[in-house]
Amino acid sequence: MSEQEILQSEAGRWLVLSLLPRFGVRVRERVQSNTASLVDALDLNAATLKALGLGTEAIELVHAWQAGDVHHPKIQHALWIHQACLQHGIAIIGQNHPDFPEALRQIHNAPLVLYLLGDSRLLLQDQIGVVGSRNATRQGLDHARQFAAELSRRGLLITSGLALGIDGAAHAGALDAGHPTIAVVGCGLDRLYPAQHRKLAHRIVDNGLIVSEYPPGTQARAAYFPQRNRIISGLSRGVLVVEASLKSGSLITARTALEQGREVFAIPGSIHSTVAKGCHQLIKQGARLVETADDVLEELGTWWSMQEATAPVSVPAVEKPDLDSREIAVFEALGYDPQSTDALSLATGLPADQLMQSLLLLELEGLACSAPGGYLRRG
Repeated sequence: MSEQEILQSEAGRWLVLSLLPRFGVRVRERVQSNTASLVDALDLNAATLKALGLGTEAIELVHAWQAGDVHHPKIQHALWIHQACLQHGIAIIGQNHPDFPEALRQIHNAPLVLYLLGDSRLLLQDQIGVVGSRNATRQGLDHARQFAAELSRRGLLITSGLALGIDGAAHAGALDAGHPTIAVVGCGLDRLYPAQHRKLAHRIVDNGLIVSEYPPGTQARAAYFPQRNRIISGLSRGVLVVEASLKSGSLITARTALEQGREVFAIPGSIHSTVAKGCHQLIKQGARLVETADDVLEELGTWWSMQEATAPVSVPAVEKPDLDSREIAVFEALGYDPQSTDALSLATGLPADQLMQSLLLLELEGLACSAPGGYLRRG
């Protein structure tokens, strides 16, 4: 394949798009509202791109791509990434690829490109994120393995972050039970981290999938792990926190999951254990207390049944005396398709904290429920 053919290919187009300077969420939203797909931005003229909010450097890159200028530094970088992916057997998929999950595409600041090692079709399976402390206790590691094995047997694909501790135990639990697993990492797929999990990573590639939004050559950095966490929760129907301290990155994953409308589950532990305090805090804040895999499956069964419904259920008008105008406004903004908290905040004009309070009240009243991609009405 020639350099021009690479640049014009679907993967090449998405690679160039992912390298656009200052192509942030607000600019993407404006482009998305004016095109069929984000990648169509590469076909727009300079005046249109400027009107949509793209800066000078981004417009110059689009022009270089349109002109087939292989000497432009970022075009050269895109070609290098493509070659490195070929060398390491890494697949590249953009947001419009059939294996790119719709639920992930709908999250805030969704990745433009995913780099994959393994079976990309696994992305479309029902998943549950299992996360927890790197400094896990022996009991916590056992819980992670046992829950991962049982949930895998019951039809949920285990997704985690390949970190030491709970993450690694969850991956191993699924694999040892004879089921695939997905690892989402915060580095290039040719620089897998941590080194202690290289053997586990090879098992996952052979029997699952490793995912990253970072191109080959990217070293692991602390700032990348919170970004990785939003993908773990974005891919998953819910997130199970096994052990977590109060400052654990797992709590970031749980918070992101809530913002994305996913379910959050937590396993309780000893009141004297520092790695149980994060789970206890989540439970106090409304996470489902989990003792068995049935607790997870029971909670997820609500939205599963809704997904399988052949027709919407009519919902009576809200005439609840204990609902004020704020809750009524949120309810009226909901539909039978999941809506993100960002979309609901925009529709109602409510800040995030007030919106979440209203959604919680509607859930308690049985008028709303969370689902992959956000919240929806409940009949």
